[in-house]
Amino acid sequence: MKKAIAAAALSMLMMFSLAACSSNENPDSTASNTIEESTAKTAEETAAEAEAIEKAARLEKKAQEGYDLFFENKYEEAVAAENEVIAEDPTFFKAYYIKGITQCYAGNYSEGSKNIDKALELNPDDYMARFNKALSLELYRYYDESLSWYEKSLEVANGQGEWSYYGIASIYGRRGDAASTVKYLRLAIDINPDIREEAKSESDFDPVRSSKEFTELIGE
Repeated sequence: MKKAIAAAALSMLMMFSLAACSSNENPDSTASNTIEESTAKTAEETAAEAEAIEKAARLEKKAQEGYDLFFENKYEEAVAAENEVIAEDPTFFKAYYIKGITQCYAGNYSEGSKNIDKALELNPDDYMARFNKALSLELYRYYDESLSWYEKSLEVANGQGEWSYYGIASIYGRRGDAASTVKYLRLAIDINPDIREEAKSESDFDPVRSSKEFTELIGE
């Protein structure tokens, strides 16, 4: 047993000695290898980062193209564009809410709502995901739920939630609640004065359009 232990100890000692000798004999070679490995790794990481940035920019552009098509009422083309984005990156949450709100406007609330919910699952604190959830609910007259989601969108709006305020005002306008309509419409206008012109032709405000406070606010 002692021979075995001694043999093992000797073997280990020889290994350490060889390693030391190797280190002493070729210090420059070892350092050079380390630098080369580090440089190669850095180059690979840089290339991977550049590729990831290029991909993200490309998908962002494609998703925006889909959003532009949505605003042009080209719903099938918009959905197709977002499907391309999702196929390449199933975690690209923007594509889901753009696809979802497009489907809602095209008359498919069931599928549209699912896609907006998927966007919220991927990024629950995104303003536009919450906003489009509210908008989809408003579109299908789920007004109480819509108001709740507009309020939730304002929690992450960073002071730029004028269209959330506008959406809330629109719901109160449909309900004929002039005071609440003016309250929220004023908040929207304070952020973006151009909304005043939008409100002048908004049919949602027809039930309160003759009220004094409304006409004073929008200047009719």
